[in-house]
Amino acid sequence: MGRKVAITDVTLRDGQQSLLATRVRTEDLLPAAEKLDKAGFWSLEVWGGATFDVCLRYLKEDPWERLRKIKEVAPNTPLEMLLRGQNIVGYRHYADDVVEEFVKRAADNGIDVFRIFDALNDVRNMEVAISVAKEVGKTVKAVLSYTISPVHTVDYYVNIAKQLKDMGADIISIKDQAGILSPKVAYELVKRLKEEVKLPVHLHAQTTAAMAEMSCLKAVEAGCDIIDTDVSTWSWLTAHPACETMVHVLREFGYEVDIDLDIVSEVAEYLKEVRKKYKKYDTAEKWPDSQVLIHQIPGGMMSNFIAQLQENDALDKLDEVKQEVARVREDLGYPPLVTPTSQIVGTQALLNVLQGERYKVVTKETRDYVKGLYGRPPAPIKPEIMKLIIGDEEPITVRPADLLEPELDKCAEEAYKVGARNIEDVLSYCLFPQVAKEFFEWREAYEKGEALPPEVEELTEDTGDCSTKAPIEFNITLHGEQYHIQIAGVGNPVEGGKPYFIRIDGRLEEALVQPLREIEVGEGYESLPTAGGTPTGKRPKAVDVGDVSSPMPGKVVSVKVSPGDKVKKGDVLLIVEAMKMENEIHSPIDGTVSEVYVKEGDQVNPDECLIKISQ
Repeated sequence: MGRKVAITDVTLRDGQQSLLATRVRTEDLLPAAEKLDKAGFWSLEVWGGATFDVCLRYLKEDPWERLRKIKEVAPNTPLEMLLRGQNIVGYRHYADDVVEEFVKRAADNGIDVFRIFDALNDVRNMEVAISVAKEVGKTVKAVLSYTISPVHTVDYYVNIAKQLKDMGADIISIKDQAGILSPKVAYELVKRLKEEVKLPVHLHAQTTAAMAEMSCLKAVEAGCDIIDTDVSTWSWLTAHPACETMVHVLREFGYEVDIDLDIVSEVAEYLKEVRKKYKKYDTAEKWPDSQVLIHQIPGGMMSNFIAQLQENDALDKLDEVKQEVARVREDLGYPPLVTPTSQIVGTQALLNVLQGERYKVVTKETRDYVKGLYGRPPAPIKPEIMKLIIGDEEPITVRPADLLEPELDKCAEEAYKVGARNIEDVLSYCLFPQVAKEFFEWREAYEKGEALPPEVEELTEDTGDCSTKAPIEFNITLHGEQYHIQIAGVGNPVEGGKPYFIRIDGRLEEALVQPLREIEVGEGYESLPTAGGTPTGKRPKAVDVGDVSSPMPGKVVSVKVSPGDKVKKGDVLLIVEAMKMENEIHSPIDGTVSEVYVKEGDQVNPDECLIKISQ
């Protein structure tokens, strides 16, 4: 046999993230993890990336508990996670004490290999995570985030890799998140890394443009030591090459690949059935997309665009948004489109198109990026764009985290007040305060028998089996305000009617229906209950100059003013989260706050008046 080539299986993390919106529940992953543990993989990537956020936000699962359960059923193969450097698994930079504690706790809970990247390839944003992972005796795959631009040459990447080696990296990992690494460049880059950096090389390539198998093969020919694959039934499209295919091809070329394909085939058959449960999230009909070679937009980012444009009745602008992404990316110094810069560039491009004017509305994250708070861009930001976004303010030149005060102790104090039970909960709260708080509240209610398990909602949506003729999921508009209604379940009849469990914009409510009758889609209601059971206020249309609205649908995460407050034009009034980015909403005029129609946690739409300013 020839040279040995190792494989990391990424099915249970990036595979499901790429194809099924990361919505697969732990209970469906565990049987696959248990079998994959015996198949001979170099590692199993099972955690990090979007899984942390999605577990808390949508699945109502503790991501730390997921990791512990996978470690329990898969004790023999090293478990791997994707860590966003100073962003950890979130969308902003966190203080060093949070990064340090997160890495230590991840190691304690089961992570053996940390694949650490920075969206800008700014190694200063990776050094703390690398240092702590090495300190606790774990393996570090230090990442080169691959993209194509005038500045992203092979020399550029080799130089970054040398810096990462000096920081203590064990392996250099090439991360091709958009599937745009060509076979030719893969060969040249790997060959140079092996010759000049002299560390093992790992390649992670997505199949969005149907090049990844060719790129993996050429990378191996150049000396690549490890490649990433999925089992076949969760592969290809925007995911990764199929394990079965790559093992067959590599063996035929004489490489030694110690993978038990019988086990892989068993897992593939099992996950083929699991995939059917998550059909509503499946991207199978939308891809592949050879145009990614031009616009470089990763699959998950494109799905976000489609959803946001549909909500704004602007799906016909998708091609315009794709073109604007390329323009914004050039404006901002060619950042690779990977979390969080994919969200920063993507959201700004979407706003530019929807507003009909470039940079008329600028997100907080775009402003922070231009200030240098995310790190050093690969190329200089265009001076006219910098002037437009931050005026005469000077961008920072130091490591961004050097400007952050320690925040772990303060987070702990707040987290325990809202339901945290241990240091892992505290870290969840540090990363996602509002999302974690809602999870803690749901967890406590569920343990008291006062909340339905979230899978009940999914079951009724997928099967339609909720013992009622009512629609399972629909939107209604009342007084100009849209509500997302889901029937989560139905109780046993009681005197006076039958209880229904419904979710209004994600909030669980119980309603007694009498008499039982068919509810038609679009049927009106006099009022809808809030969490306290009282009718919501009527949110008017934004029509006057002092009416403040959101540029896109989103969720209110912070309200900065109250009725009676004096404000000046440009003051931040509230923050709305959309596409994982926080959008600061500014006052359009000088005046006095006369009405506030929203509170933290509310879902909002672009045509609604959220705050009224009177002159």
